[in-house]
Amino acid sequence: MRLKSSPATTKVARHVAEAVKLQIDGVLTGSALNDLNDEALWHAAERTTIFAEVDPNQKERIILALRKTGHVVGYMGDGINDAPALHASDVGISVDTAVDVAKDAADFVLLRQDLDILREGIDEGRRTFANTLKYILTTISANFGNMFSMAGASLFLPFLPLLAPQILLNNFLSDIPGTAIAGDNVDPEWVAKPRRWNTKFIRNYMVLFGLVSSIFDFATFGVLLFIFRASPEEFRTGWFIESLMTELVIAMVVRTRRVFFRSRPGTLLWVSTVIVIAITILLPYLPFAGIFGFIPLPAPLMLTVLGLTGLYVLVTEIAKKFFYARIENASA
Repeated sequence: MRLKSSPATTKVARHVAEAVKLQIDGVLTGSALNDLNDEALWHAAERTTIFAEVDPNQKERIILALRKTGHVVGYMGDGINDAPALHASDVGISVDTAVDVAKDAADFVLLRQDLDILREGIDEGRRTFANTLKYILTTISANFGNMFSMAGASLFLPFLPLLAPQILLNNFLSDIPGTAIAGDNVDPEWVAKPRRWNTKFIRNYMVLFGLVSSIFDFATFGVLLFIFRASPEEFRTGWFIESLMTELVIAMVVRTRRVFFRSRPGTLLWVSTVIVIAITILLPYLPFAGIFGFIPLPAPLMLTVLGLTGLYVLVTEIAKKFFYARIENASA
């Protein structure tokens, strides 16, 4: 909002804010802002809702102060005096009827007089970020677990735990539902507020859920070797099924902070997951299974592998609840 400097300007700005039901936490005028150094402005800007009677340089100072304290700042303007603020903001927004200087300085130029476009863009951006994070969490935790399991298995197995064609097939089949995550449904709490890229969160997630996956891999190794006395071909077939099944179901679990069956996945995601799970279970019994080194598994062994997968889902849900509770306690 551009207002001429006058004693009534602040009252007008406050009235407009109240009219749109904006909660007013603080008001700062241009003259008061001049008395603040940069460090003081950093603290004041976060606690201020209305800035009134400010000149172009002061607008730029306000934006830089907010960015300095970790905020992502958007600014909308259409005049020559708005150019510095448009440059300083993270996202500069102008309109098609603005002066050329403002349009050149802006990141986005609205062609219609409709602010809903901005809201829709923000919502879509948050959904895209959420689904991108889902894919990363799913892939990185599964890959870390498989890597850890493969390295551990190589220490005591007299044969390769998986052959190269089996590893490639595993990656290919798991990537089919993975591509559908891009169009997955997103829980409302994921898009209720902006989120930031957090490598520490991703690292901790990878380690915890990767190790949970490895625990069940080693449990599968024990069942195959010591209970069923599996041959190398049976071992590879059994672990291929368990490894791929756990990677498929982990996507359904980590895609939401809720209990997985209380968050409806996107149609393409759950349909592709069900199809790949069916292919995984039937694969050892298909005529061409020998090409990949698979053999049919006895029914008790197959049921045991499926039971371990179901137990894995339960343990992962418990671990997820613990993981997010710990984050909430740390941020409280």
